[in-house]
Amino acid sequence: MQLGLVGLGRMGFNMRERLRAAGHEVVGYDRNPDVSDAASVAEMVEKLAGPRIVWIMVPHGDPTRQTIEELSGLLSAGDLVIEGGNSKFTDDQANAALLAENGIKYVDVGVSGGVWGAKNGYGLMAGGDAEDVERALPIFDALRPEGPRDEGFAHAGPVGAGHYAKMVHNGIEYGLMQAYAEGFELLAASDVVTDVPATIKAWSKGTVVRSWLLDLLVRALDEDPELSELRGYVQDSGEGRWTIEEAINNAVPAPVMTAALYARFASRQEDSPAMKAVSALRNQFGGHAVQKSEG
Repeated sequence: MQLGLVGLGRMGFNMRERLRAAGHEVVGYDRNPDVSDAASVAEMVEKLAGPRIVWIMVPHGDPTRQTIEELSGLLSAGDLVIEGGNSKFTDDQANAALLAENGIKYVDVGVSGGVWGAKNGYGLMAGGDAEDVERALPIFDALRPEGPRDEGFAHAGPVGAGHYAKMVHNGIEYGLMQAYAEGFELLAASDVVTDVPATIKAWSKGTVVRSWLLDLLVRALDEDPELSELRGYVQDSGEGRWTIEEAINNAVPAPVMTAALYARFASRQEDSPAMKAVSALRNQFGGHAVQKSEG
């Protein structure tokens, strides 16, 4: 198949290479001319034969909305736009409605696999009409891991379902990473276990906590056994927050994912104002000792 691809960053570039390796023709556009196949989005569209398929892999929010708006004026009725970034699922209805004004179809796809996807394949969760998803199946099959389709791809539901599924996926990811991280810290704080990296590596085969995330932690500890080269500062891409918002909206208790998100917030504070208040209160009511700020 022939495909236009907008956004050739860490994910998009690797996706283009995997698609080409599978025999598909990909015309990519990126603001970086060193990796782009076209000088503009318009030129990319001109190089595609109709009916066209264009996949968007740009940051969520304004960059995605602006790209959708631009494509709505360049594509024709019967063309298909696939939005594979980390957009909030509530944006998908607006994107689909805008494109539908010109008869352009829309599918949203949650994509998981990170920088390893080029080699291992990507987990894909699609939202949209069945006929539109079916039309893009050769592309999805090229991107997903080898093996049964249902182990790497799902038509999750109507428009918005793909990004909703990816949002929940990332919320789970937050919780898993936090559990591994707390286990690492406890092992390191104890004087009982003397080889923390070897202990964690021994969990890689046969144990109930084995996973690809654990393999990646083992890899990180092989490179830096005490993780001394890193700061304990962790950002969040937004999907963890959206997952907790949806848990609240649906009255679903999600204490693990919520705590993992709050742990990331705490990681960005060099000196917690809340804990300063706790220290002050303990001193006020019980005369407990406090540590004064050096400033």
